[in-house]
Amino acid sequence: MTLPTDPAENLAALIRCASVTPAEGGALTALETMLKPLGFLVDRPVFSEGGTPDIENLYARRSGNGPHLMFAGHTDVVPVGDEAAWTHPPFGAEIANGEMYGRGAVDMKGGIACFIAAVARHVENNGGPKGSVSLLITGDEEGPAINGTVKLLEWAASRGEKWDASIVGEPTNPDALGDMIKIGRRGSMSGAVTVNGRQGHVAYPQLADNPVRGLMGLVDALLHPVFDKGTRDFQPTNLEVTSIDVGNPATNVIPAKATATFNIRFNDTWTAETVQAEIHNRLDQAARRKKYRQGKKTPVDYDLVWRDRPSHVFLTRDDRLIETLRGSIKSAVGKEPTLSTSGGTSDARFIKDYCPVVEFGLVGKTMHMVDERVAIADLETLTQIYQRFIEDWFGQG
Repeated sequence: MTLPTDPAENLAALIRCASVTPAEGGALTALETMLKPLGFLVDRPVFSEGGTPDIENLYARRSGNGPHLMFAGHTDVVPVGDEAAWTHPPFGAEIANGEMYGRGAVDMKGGIACFIAAVARHVENNGGPKGSVSLLITGDEEGPAINGTVKLLEWAASRGEKWDASIVGEPTNPDALGDMIKIGRRGSMSGAVTVNGRQGHVAYPQLADNPVRGLMGLVDALLHPVFDKGTRDFQPTNLEVTSIDVGNPATNVIPAKATATFNIRFNDTWTAETVQAEIHNRLDQAARRKKYRQGKKTPVDYDLVWRDRPSHVFLTRDDRLIETLRGSIKSAVGKEPTLSTSGGTSDARFIKDYCPVVEFGLVGKTMHMVDERVAIADLETLTQIYQRFIEDWFGQG
């Protein structure tokens, strides 16, 4: 029986599955085909919620006596964009100049392919780890993330699954393999503030109340002063206004409403609750000022709506997990990776509620781009890192 020990072959099989969110596209079937010869029991639960597409997921476990390691990731990918702009077909897995091209090559079918190859080599060499290994793979990471990892974790936990540690195989390295391990992430929240004015003719502003003026003051308060200067482990908290809209096609009409949407990435100085309280306080104070509304006696009339659920800040402090992975990376590439909390959110924000979690995968330079690609040499190196980690974490190195 041939085991899936070649990460390039594994990745090619996955890339050829057009699993653009929310389509499964055959990717989970390809994974199941790789995992069953390794002794994994595979489940593929489908989760649903009103107003969102049904999502098929995969949970596979190879059981043993000892600790339980989870590898987490996703097989769904973002759309290819302009397919004509690709130099190689986005679902062709073609190799040119030592690189494999295809959507999902680095984000993140490549990481999954390497981890499966690492487990396969370990099984081939050692007969299996001294413990349990599971793969928790969603098809909803690039989508709304409602019917994916959150529900898959709940589903597995309800069946008695418990994990001692997890690696998420997202592309964490900015320039070269071994650059960076993600050991935490800033929190994230999005909101929209709408100022209610009074529509009127621009030539008679005294008869109207321009909501744009009020919104300018509120946005100014959201941006200044800075929230903090950062902490030992995290970048400074940052708020970005992402849209300002009045829906007004006319140039001679004062609009009735104006809305600004924003996203804030916050560090461990804050919780979701304290950030929300701070923003409410800033808006309330700004609403009473008259910086842009001279002559108006009433405060700015505004509504604040929080969008989606917040992602909470977290930091992993599991020394055994972190130091074992650092050692595996150093043995493979000869350098110490930086421990970082930079970047956006990932499914690690959900996994951290169940076990210690870190993120380490391929170089992310081409993720989501036309001509997404990965060096074949990097696939082999990442496989070696994962294999060494499995050996050392289970005490078989």
